[in-house]
Amino acid sequence: MHSVRTNVSISRRSARRSVRILGVASASAALVLGVSSSALACNIKEFSAEATCDGSNGVITVTDQDATGTPATITVFLENNGADAKQVGEAQTVKGSKEGTKVTFSEDWAPNATYRVHVKVDSGKTQIDTDITPNLTTSSTACTSDESASPSPSESATPSPSASESTPAESDSPAPSATESSSTAPAGTSDNAPSPAVGESNLAETGASSNTGLIAGIAGALVVAGGGAVWFGMRRRGAHSGN
Repeated sequence: MHSVRTNVSISRRSARRSVRILGVASASAALVLGVSSSALACNIKEFSAEATCDGSNGVITVTDQDATGTPATITVFLENNGADAKQVGEAQTVKGSKEGTKVTFSEDWAPNATYRVHVKVDSGKTQIDTDITPNLTTSSTACTSDESASPSPSESATPSPSASESTPAESDSPAPSATESSSTAPAGTSDNAPSPAVGESNLAETGASSNTGLIAGIAGALVVAGGGAVWFGMRRRGAHSGN
């Protein structure tokens, strides 16, 4: 009889332990499911916004990194003293991704401007109807316009005087050549030095010395004397032939 009671008590203890184990397992499973479902749910922290430039045009870009791809509606408002001044474009729908899906709003934003970016998600258990915090503030430098980067028409139409235009004016009056400079150099020296006599200059040009006149006179006399001797000899021959 005692052994029967002992077996019954052991069976009850085993049953209680089994119930406890099942309870702990169920609670753990529920906790895991809750965490995983919350991790897969769309969250406002998965949205971000920034003001960028597309060339000279301003752009507001919103990025959705919701891995579940739940559709979200994005609306952008320009703020003025804490109130909506205007809505930027039309509301756009975006399906996020783990890498991030971007949607852009064309806006010629001014430096240090404030924008409110609103996100709305209505999909089953996921309900989001709030703004991205903090509000988006643009940079202190506006986008560069194409007109400031390119030269103005007045600059291209009216070119400044260049060195190439002044060069032909200088080429119209040729510089003195080497022969002219060399010929004018002695003229400068002749002003300080006494000019040579006419006879000396002629002798220098012909290469003759001062005895040229004397030699010429002697040569002339010899020619006359020779001619007279020839004439006298011929005359004597004529006289002898006549006799």
